[in-house]
Amino acid sequence: MKKLLVAALSMWSISTYARDNRIVIGTVDSIYSTILKQPRKIWVHMPDTSGNFLYGQKRYPVVFLLDGEAFFYAAAGTTQFLSTNTQVCPEMILVGINSGDRMHDLTPWHDTTVPKDSNLVRSSGGGEQFTAFLEKELIPYIDANYPTAPYRMLVGHSLGGLLVLNTLIKHTELFNSYVAIDPATYWAGQKLLEQAGPVLQQKNFINKSLYVGLSGTLPADTDSLMMDKTLATVAERSDIQFDALVNGSVNNGLQYRRKYFEQENHNSVPFPAMYDALHFLFDFMPMPAMKRDTVTTAAYMSHYKMISQKMGYTLLPPEDEINGMGYYFLQKKMFEKAFSFFQMNIDNYPESYNVYDSMSDLYVAENNKEKAIAYLEKELALKDAPYIREKLARMKGDK
Repeated sequence: MKKLLVAALSMWSISTYARDNRIVIGTVDSIYSTILKQPRKIWVHMPDTSGNFLYGQKRYPVVFLLDGEAFFYAAAGTTQFLSTNTQVCPEMILVGINSGDRMHDLTPWHDTTVPKDSNLVRSSGGGEQFTAFLEKELIPYIDANYPTAPYRMLVGHSLGGLLVLNTLIKHTELFNSYVAIDPATYWAGQKLLEQAGPVLQQKNFINKSLYVGLSGTLPADTDSLMMDKTLATVAERSDIQFDALVNGSVNNGLQYRRKYFEQENHNSVPFPAMYDALHFLFDFMPMPAMKRDTVTTAAYMSHYKMISQKMGYTLLPPEDEINGMGYYFLQKKMFEKAFSFFQMNIDNYPESYNVYDSMSDLYVAENNKEKAIAYLEKELALKDAPYIREKLARMKGDK
């Protein structure tokens, strides 16, 4: 294992049941931060397919979740369900970052609008230091120790949402997409609004996405609300002002959506907002609807070329999905179509032994033992396993 800034690496299961009847959704890892001068625990959820050794090793986008101990379970379930059951979003690694002193970590500025000795804000203003921890320590550690793809998302709620917006404005290239849920845009006398306005007007946000989810409803009379200068409405006014800044910066390339959840409060909104954010951020993911028998390899390649352009790195049609399509056509004795899908996998994943096993099965179905044996031999060259040798010996014995 690579030595980065790691003093300790510990793994133990996060589970909903004790002892032998466990449902494991992740592991606990830890990293010592020289920037923060303290160890930090992180909770990591890996996609189900990460443990499937039949296919080649996949690499996954990464979601960095602030206040991980509060939202890890909900976020893990949401990303897992939407990626595997509906293909709304790609399979992703989820990294929940546990809060140390969240008032320090998640506020980019010390709040001088309240008494300096207030326990509420005494430690505030460490957001830039915490962001440096993300950029220089945590992200490199995750990339070095997990099968990551070059796409990152940052998700935060309340003060975490404030840090998400500050990161978008000041450290734009650090993440591909940003999800701010009920962000504390009012913090420190609305300093975020003061700094975000010019940046949103002048900076290039091409290929960057921002989703803002808010609890409650947009007031019908926004004019009266904006005239109210009391603390009771500062949060709502700040959200409206930030939205106006984003919408007023029409040529910066930022992909943006804001949504109110009228039945949710500040504490309940993260769950539905995360669900909706994934639909927005990855609205290009699902394959166009078509009858299964009419699907072609060309359609897959075209679709994943478009996805690659959106994600900013090359994504190939999933090996397991294409393999399943090949066997679907094989079972229907549509041999040419089965061949096209199996060959696509061989072209895309030439180091995967299973792609040659599948093509061998096709030639067995076509009673072409010579070619079936040739592909089994290619499989054996990649994986010298007893069951492959036995399968090959039986087939050679039948020649």
